[in-house]
Amino acid sequence: MPTDATASRGQIAFIVSEDWFFASHFLPLLRAAQDAGLRPIVITREHDHRGIIEKAGGRLIALNVERRSLNPLAFLFAVLRLATILRSEKIDLVHCIALRSILLGALAATLAGVRPRFLAVTGGGFLSADKSALTRVPAHILRFFISKVITNSQTHFVFENVTDPLDYGLQPTASNVTILGGAGVDPEYFVPSPLPQSSDLRIAMVSRMLWSKGADTLVKAVELVRASGCDVRLSLYGAPDPSNPRAISMETLKEWSRRDGIEWNGPIKDVRQVWKMHHVACLPSRGGEGLPRTILEAAACGRCLLVTDVPGCRDFVRNGREGWLVPVGDVERLAELIRTLFNDREQIRSAGRRARERVLAGFTEDHIVRTVKAMYEAALLSK
Repeated sequence: MPTDATASRGQIAFIVSEDWFFASHFLPLLRAAQDAGLRPIVITREHDHRGIIEKAGGRLIALNVERRSLNPLAFLFAVLRLATILRSEKIDLVHCIALRSILLGALAATLAGVRPRFLAVTGGGFLSADKSALTRVPAHILRFFISKVITNSQTHFVFENVTDPLDYGLQPTASNVTILGGAGVDPEYFVPSPLPQSSDLRIAMVSRMLWSKGADTLVKAVELVRASGCDVRLSLYGAPDPSNPRAISMETLKEWSRRDGIEWNGPIKDVRQVWKMHHVACLPSRGGEGLPRTILEAAACGRCLLVTDVPGCRDFVRNGREGWLVPVGDVERLAELIRTLFNDREQIRSAGRRARERVLAGFTEDHIVRTVKAMYEAALLSK
């Protein structure tokens, strides 16, 4: 917590779509704010994570905005309501997380007269993963609006990989850009465990069940490998996101579970238990990632990684070191790698060890807190 000497430095508002998203990914930001002498407020849609956020030092103010809604009047009302909150709370800085909150928060900050703002792009979501013409035009308009219209001289961009800034006409090394190693993980909480002593190969995918995450590619690859006589088993962990238009239906997930060697388990509270039971972590994403926390957690637990060659995933996984990169949607190549790992447990073990070492080298919560604290302190000095 900030000391009495620094408590007067002001308040920062974190603007984020869902309380569970902030609680699962961004609690270290509260510590960074407190270390910089700021009092943190989290403005978000409230479900049941108020206690977690407040225990970590943030005061939660509910702003219930449905992410899936495209109603412009509802969005305008949310902007006005948020601007009122920012003024009444006398907010000094805003930190907006993910695209919708960036639009909402930056517009509200403009109305409220809050100039220092941090716009954290945590990936492009389905607008980036879906390459169709239907999404290409709105994605381009959205990026132009964020980078040119709702910014000012005190706007600072935060990205999780070195590719995303280029989509906004920014250089990763620019003075108004910070690249974070994702949300960071606690290596004392996520610790390595021995690989399961079993003859089968157990693969897990921990993710929201969205088509953009590529679970269907992994299901097909595992079926190919099993058809060749390899005893490979796939466990899917995670729930569909009803507010995301690319959510996989419950019917599809249940149908996959009826196939041999494949099981959908729903959400998991303690992901460490997943990695104790599995040899390999896989995320065959179609894109739109920042830097997926799920691969950082698996790596910290000493598990090797099979991921697609997309921004974010390739920023952490160096092909053949912490794991392997696969072209998007390439079922045959993914199946080939799984078959190779089935026959070579030493590769699994050594890549998992290197994955843990890479986390320790720059992807921990402490790394994130130090970087973000410096970012906030620079903004306070320039006010």
